[in-house]
Amino acid sequence: MTRRLTRILWLLAALFAVLALVAAGCGNDDDDDESAVDPALLETFDADGDGTLTIGVAAAGPRDDQGYYQSLVDFAENFSAENGFAPPIVSDNIGAAEAAQAMSDLADQGVDVILVGASEIAEPLADLTEQYPDIFWYCNCGAGFPEIAGLAQATDWGAPIHYTAGVAMGAALADHGGDTAVFLGCCDLNFEQEAYNATVAGLQSVDPSYTMEYVSTGGFPYDFDNSANATAALTNAIAEGATLAYAYLGGALNPVGQLATEEGIAVFAAGPADICSRDDGIAWTGAIVFDGGLYAQQALPRIISGDLTEGATYQFPTEQGLNGGELCDPSAEAAAMLADAFEAVTTDGELLGMLGGISGAAYGGG
Repeated sequence: MTRRLTRILWLLAALFAVLALVAAGCGNDDDDDESAVDPALLETFDADGDGTLTIGVAAAGPRDDQGYYQSLVDFAENFSAENGFAPPIVSDNIGAAEAAQAMSDLADQGVDVILVGASEIAEPLADLTEQYPDIFWYCNCGAGFPEIAGLAQATDWGAPIHYTAGVAMGAALADHGGDTAVFLGCCDLNFEQEAYNATVAGLQSVDPSYTMEYVSTGGFPYDFDNSANATAALTNAIAEGATLAYAYLGGALNPVGQLATEEGIAVFAAGPADICSRDDGIAWTGAIVFDGGLYAQQALPRIISGDLTEGATYQFPTEQGLNGGELCDPSAEAAAMLADAFEAVTTDGELLGMLGGISGAAYGGG
């Protein structure tokens, strides 16, 4: 009995030793996971020194619009998950009038970084960046916002981006038939004027007989989410002969896409980079890419390296694969036409001068 008991105790001791080694190994895995986080991320963004990051996202429209607003939310969610951080805290549907309070409330929730989704809600940032100096403030500010000491900005130039959009739409009309398009926007804001006039210039560079009408579908200001108005406007445009629609919209994006698909006309989306790979039941013809999440992904290494600091602005180039017009299933001729347009907006001085004039007129400087 004594020998048997001794053997049992020895076996139990050996088992506990093995379990201890396994536990130690798991502990090392956890340490490896923690060390896998880029130290530069924590050094740059960890405001409270707790060894992790909590990202706040301030979105002017619905976080789940499947469009421009959601692209930045998706980036924050994916980035946080990949690095083992807490899920981001998202404040969406922020109007310009309540932007100061909404972003102050967001800042008070212990976030280390706040990603601001659009210049339309950026006005309070001059005060907020001073009130919360430990938070890293980043704005995907589109057409741009006055530089603020505590704000890192990423911008783009809407006119060349939308010139390539117009070429893509012209190529689509040439392939699918028709000569009339409709631009469904919000309320004739200055960046919409820039986008519309540059799109028309690109469209008519393919064929001068092509026309496009701008139609407001939302209430002033910044209402890109009125699905009822947008689909009614598209129905009217189709009745008047439109065979292509550009949904320069947020929450109303998918309803317009669905109606266009049902009616069998070409349809382009504004914003997200993944339109052509979606399986959403919408027959997207193409997209005009200015994806807030893609921009944030590109901006992050610049922030960490010190190339983009608080108080500075980085303007993304117009570059195929990064932004601008995209065709989902282009003919060889259409693909070549679009590639030529991207080259032209970086090399053709006369074209750049014309696009500069469009931007100047839209923003009151020309």
